[in-house]
Amino acid sequence: MNQLLKRIPIPMAGLMLALAAGGNLVGSYGTLYRNILGIISAILLVFLLAKIIKYPSAVKEELKNPVVASVFPTLTMGMMLLATYIKPFTANVAFGMWIVSILGHIALMVKFTMDYIIKLDIKKVFPSWFIVYVGIVVGSVTAPVFEMQSLGKIFFWVGIVSYFLLLPIVFKKVRLGTMPEPALPTLAIFAAPVALCLAGYMNSFETKNMVIVWGLVILSQLNYIFVLSQLPKLLKLKFYPSFSGFTFPLVISAISIKLTNGFLVNSGQTIYVLRYIVKFEEIVAVLMVLYVLLKYIQFLTGSAQSKTTVTVGK
Repeated sequence: MNQLLKRIPIPMAGLMLALAAGGNLVGSYGTLYRNILGIISAILLVFLLAKIIKYPSAVKEELKNPVVASVFPTLTMGMMLLATYIKPFTANVAFGMWIVSILGHIALMVKFTMDYIIKLDIKKVFPSWFIVYVGIVVGSVTAPVFEMQSLGKIFFWVGIVSYFLLLPIVFKKVRLGTMPEPALPTLAIFAAPVALCLAGYMNSFETKNMVIVWGLVILSQLNYIFVLSQLPKLLKLKFYPSFSGFTFPLVISAISIKLTNGFLVNSGQTIYVLRYIVKFEEIVAVLMVLYVLLKYIQFLTGSAQSKTTVTVGK
């Protein structure tokens, strides 16, 4: 067990997050499917927390890597989602877990800002930076479960403003073409920020502004198409823990367009083509999550070899 814990990479938190979100995505097809993905996500969370508790110095060393540090908040994002799974069984514990996760995420945002934003170095910029700041919008997605929509609205605005502030910096880094191979899967994260904001907007705002809705839909789908165009090349890479980056962006894209389609149908603005887009994105998301889960199982059991670190220029 100790060897397994040592082998677990922090970026596995991204897969844990995607499984929790994926459970919500497929929940409409049956509670069983939701629960299966939720349980797997919870198991991964337990392993991650066990590593953090048992090997804090090793985790601290991993977090010196800017890619790993920027992916780490997927841990608190996943915990926010998992809190919604346990609410039917113990509402107080679920709410406490949700609040702790939010406070933890905010603390990670502050630390990351002090470590990397104040002394900005373009060599240490990666698409995963979106996770740190836009990731708080998971609080918007989950807020209605705890009747905290007012807080969810604040998280939405923090996330969308952060996205547009970070976009030119991250885009500049990508255009430079200097990303090391192990970090290339983080390109898929481009599909996540706007889609997450769209999902957060759908859940936390009772009255929708259609300009905002369509603006987020169009931008999220353009990002989704870009990521799909990159996937054939990225999937040819040998396995890296950063493969987690393929999962949540595709899941949240499917969730956001599914929520949008539901809203439009309920408000008498049905656009029939959206139902096919929803199905397509659902299939892609589920297949990608299962694929990366299998790759992780192979990696952790020693049947696949991979580097767990990314070398960043000084």
